[in-house]
Amino acid sequence: MNFTPEHMGLPARDPAALKDWYIDALGAKLAFDNGQTPPAYLLALGDTFLIEIYQAASSCAETANNSVAGWRHLALRVDSLDDAKTVLERKGVVFTDPIKPAGGGGLVLFFRDPEGNLLHLVERPKTGNQWD
Repeated sequence: MNFTPEHMGLPARDPAALKDWYIDALGAKLAFDNGQTPPAYLLALGDTFLIEIYQAASSCAETANNSVAGWRHLALRVDSLDDAKTVLERKGVVFTDPIKPAGGGGLVLFFRDPEGNLLHLVERPKTGNQWD
């Protein structure tokens, strides 16, 4: 049996604005729009992964705390951390932490979307899939 990530849910205070940010900043593609109020969207990020953005019922400041129990960040693999950082900075993304070593090898760089959700870029050594 092979379990492959298909999508993650991302409740938002302003789903339309967050959808637009993921499209503009990360190059996500709109795969589905429910055309309703409140809106819900599926955004394709890469070839096989979707982000489902929908209306949040509430929010809390702890969302961006990487030490709180539960899913805390979305890691985006890139070939070059420096190149990806430059592209995102041109789109208004602010990086407040330095580049750090990544668990399992490589480097990571954290940032937040406009609603405070934590993401990071990860650059791994070009040695193939180390988990096979």
